[in-house]
Amino acid sequence: MVRFLFRIPIMLIRYFCLGTFFTFYTVIDFIVSLIFILGKYVGLGIRAIVLFFLYILKYAVKGFIVLSRICYHFLHYALFGISVPFIFIYNAYVRYAEKAAIRAEARREKEEKLKEVRRLEKERQLAEKREKQKRENDVYINEKVKIERKTFGDRINDFLLAIIAFPKKMVANIKKKYNNSSFVKAKRNRKDINRNVLLIDFDGEDAEKSPTKLLYEYEAKDPDGKIVKGYFEAYSKVEVHSFLLSEGYEVYSIKTDKWIRFLHQSSATSHTKVKTKDLIFFLTQLSTYIKAGIPLVESLKILSRQFKSKAYQRIFKLMIYDLTMGENFSTAMEKQGKAFPALLINMIKTSEMIGSLPEVLDDMAEYYTEMDKTRKEMITAMTYPSIVLVVAIAVVTFIMIYVIPQFVEIYESMDAAQIPGITIAIMNLSDFLQHNLWLVILIIALVIGVFAYLYHNVKLIRTATQWLLMHLPIFGNIIIYNEVTTFTKTFASLLEHNVFITDSMDILNKITNNEIYKMLILDTIANLAKGEKISTAFKDHWAFPMPAYEMLVTGERTGELPQMMKKVSEYYQDLHKNAVTRVKTFIEPVLILFLTVVVGIIILSIVIPMFNMYTAIQEV
Repeated sequence: MVRFLFRIPIMLIRYFCLGTFFTFYTVIDFIVSLIFILGKYVGLGIRAIVLFFLYILKYAVKGFIVLSRICYHFLHYALFGISVPFIFIYNAYVRYAEKAAIRAEARREKEEKLKEVRRLEKERQLAEKREKQKRENDVYINEKVKIERKTFGDRINDFLLAIIAFPKKMVANIKKKYNNSSFVKAKRNRKDINRNVLLIDFDGEDAEKSPTKLLYEYEAKDPDGKIVKGYFEAYSKVEVHSFLLSEGYEVYSIKTDKWIRFLHQSSATSHTKVKTKDLIFFLTQLSTYIKAGIPLVESLKILSRQFKSKAYQRIFKLMIYDLTMGENFSTAMEKQGKAFPALLINMIKTSEMIGSLPEVLDDMAEYYTEMDKTRKEMITAMTYPSIVLVVAIAVVTFIMIYVIPQFVEIYESMDAAQIPGITIAIMNLSDFLQHNLWLVILIIALVIGVFAYLYHNVKLIRTATQWLLMHLPIFGNIIIYNEVTTFTKTFASLLEHNVFITDSMDILNKITNNEIYKMLILDTIANLAKGEKISTAFKDHWAFPMPAYEMLVTGERTGELPQMMKKVSEYYQDLHKNAVTRVKTFIEPVLILFLTVVVGIIILSIVIPMFNMYTAIQEV
């Protein structure tokens, strides 16, 4: 009974072990078989792929060899056929040249002998003649001086120069004859007789001022003695006359009417904006002249002579006029429209109140130098990627319009089922561009033009575009760093020159073109009106980094806000420079890779059907 009881668990354990063994055996066998089968078919697939690429490589090499042989034989026979006539011509020319050289050498030797005999005879005769003259007149003759005759080449050169100078001489002679003709002289004399110095009635109609500036036409003799005719805006004829006299002109006439104002309004009004490099030169030179003790008006006159641009000279002329009429320097600059930046005008307005114009001019020159340097770094960084992108678009367009159509006729004989889908798509795109290229260019230009118009005239579109650009993964930081640098640098400069914070914010709002920062500045102005801090509007704002905000708060607490803003501008200027460098390093390989991929896809779409065609020909 006991034995029977022990046998039951033993049998259970034995059969459990046997069942477990067979289960594991079956599972392991299944897994091994599955791995074997998968390995087998994966190997067959890899083998098929390798064989496929080997066949492609094989036929590609064969096709390359065949094309190379055809090109070699074609070039060989073409060059041989082209060179044979030249070889015959060259041989004939060499033989002719050798014979001509021999004949010329013989002729030259004969002529030299004859010249030598003539020279000796002539020298003997000259010596006898000089000796005779010396005895008769006792005149000193320098026998070491030799008169050199012009060579044939010098004469040819003089002849060509005379031909080139002939039109100028002819025009000058015609003008001279015209000016010296009796009719022109009589007309000029009558005009000179009738031209008298203009007499101004300082108490009558000439002194009456109009409520707005009028355009006057004047005729006068400048300090160099030339009769000039020009246009000038002023409130009265007396003002034009006084200004011209102060400039050293002798005035003959000043007049105005509706036709003069209608036809020549653009001649007196300046719409030119002074370039940054010219503005830096203007500020530096003006500061130097004022420090040297030269009056402001005289300094502007000197600067007007240093600029060759007539638009700049017109700006300086109008500024000098406003200064002579008693206006402030900042007001004279402000009247020139967009010629000078708003920041510069406001800084000069502040300097006029505290009497530090040269220092402000130096600071502004340094400020615009740094801003121009940052702008040029950005342009330099984007020049190469832009060129690569333009070249990539040009290359792809050329391939699609001029290369792909050459293969269309070849593929038309093939069955459509044998042509890959990518080839059909490329061919359709090529056909579309070939027939509608100008339409595509027109649509692109129209879209760009409409977007540019909306960007400059619709605030919502401009704000949305700037918001999107500032949230881009790579380029967003560059825009934010640049805006932070400009804001803090300008803010620091304004505070250093004792401009009120509210006025500083108004100036910052005028000079920035970023709508996000305009909203920040307007929010700051509203907070200041409520008695809150400047930093309140910038707290936790995504467009103003946290380190800059902390520095702003620190500056408010310690009373050293200008110094803190200057440090922030220097820090983020370095960050901006490094970010631009990184973007340049990132964009270059991406554009090259893009060009490679696009051209590679186009080439593959052309080559794959050729392999299919070649395979079909071999099978036949």
